[in-house]
Amino acid sequence: MSTATTPTAIPTAKPKNVFFETTDKAYVQALPRCIYDGRIVSIIGEGEANRAVDYLMQQPLVGIDTETRPVFRRGVSHKVALLQVAAPGICFLFRLNWIGVPPCIVRLMESPTTKKVGLSLHDDFTALRRRVPMEPQGVIELQTMAAAMGLRDMSLQKLYANVVGERISKGAQLTNWEAETLTANQQQYAATDAYACLVLYDRLTEAQREGYQIIKENRTPQTI
Repeated sequence: MSTATTPTAIPTAKPKNVFFETTDKAYVQALPRCIYDGRIVSIIGEGEANRAVDYLMQQPLVGIDTETRPVFRRGVSHKVALLQVAAPGICFLFRLNWIGVPPCIVRLMESPTTKKVGLSLHDDFTALRRRVPMEPQGVIELQTMAAAMGLRDMSLQKLYANVVGERISKGAQLTNWEAETLTANQQQYAATDAYACLVLYDRLTEAQREGYQIIKENRTPQTI
């Protein structure tokens, strides 16, 4: 991850391993933006998917997330369109609306040796199961980790701001994930969300190992 500078005043950094119990929205908005600067590979064929999964299965830990075309009318629903899986330095975007869920993806999700870390994974796996049956194994839920440490904000944006000190933009969230070609902004957004899960896991496990402090007060940048 790299950080883009902005003209907004940057909050005073919290000491390492000191976290808010709840994170003020003003604090999040004043942070520098998190920008994923690794390689992004879009997968639109089953052969490509097999090669990507072979690579991912060699990793001890990957970050995952999904995207679904937003719904703006009652009674309308869409199947999950994108599965993004990140390893250090690379993120694969599996275009499920093009390739479905091939057996190799099921194999990855059900592997107990390649750990999958994410946030609100129950929702992601429910969406994937609507396409094909699977029983995911080797799953690490960041919300469970954070709650056990005493953190209360469970959204990716607030948790990442609190733990890492960078702001994840959600501007592309409500875009068409079934589009023929994903824009550069969509690809960046999707890759960032998946890779952020890896960063969060590293930071939380480091804090558990080294010790950490929870600040109970909900503070703004000016009062840190």
